[in-house]
Amino acid sequence: MDGFSAFITGLEQWAWIGWLVLIALFLVIEMMTLDFTFLMLAFGSVLGLVADLVGLPLWAQVIIAAVAAALFILFLRPPLLHRLRRGEDPTPSNMAAIIDLHGTALQDITRISGQVKLSNGDTWTARSIDGAPISEGSRVAVAEIIGATAVVRPVND
Repeated sequence: MDGFSAFITGLEQWAWIGWLVLIALFLVIEMMTLDFTFLMLAFGSVLGLVADLVGLPLWAQVIIAAVAAALFILFLRPPLLHRLRRGEDPTPSNMAAIIDLHGTALQDITRISGQVKLSNGDTWTARSIDGAPISEGSRVAVAEIIGATAVVRPVND
């Protein structure tokens, strides 16, 4: 028996430890990411461990684990994510809630300065999105937020 064959034989004898380490590693990573991807990889590794305990060769264990993980990711993960996110509030918050919000120019708005009062009652420093001046009293909509400045565009109601 040459060195490579002895290595492979030793690897196959102790593969169950490798599967346990992979399962634990994937579960720890899953606890940090909370995206169900590593959980599916852990499930695939569990099937690789079962294949080892049944006595299948290492190459078959790896194929079973890989195919199972891919199937779990494709077919089990999406419904789990959907179920997890079904209770979320779909209302935009923070900056996402301000984008496309309408308001009124309190001062002339230029490429570098201006002020706007939004329909939610907030007053923001503002600047024009394309640099074209927007006169005081004009209706505007927020195109984006950069720092503490609302970049606005004119709205023709």
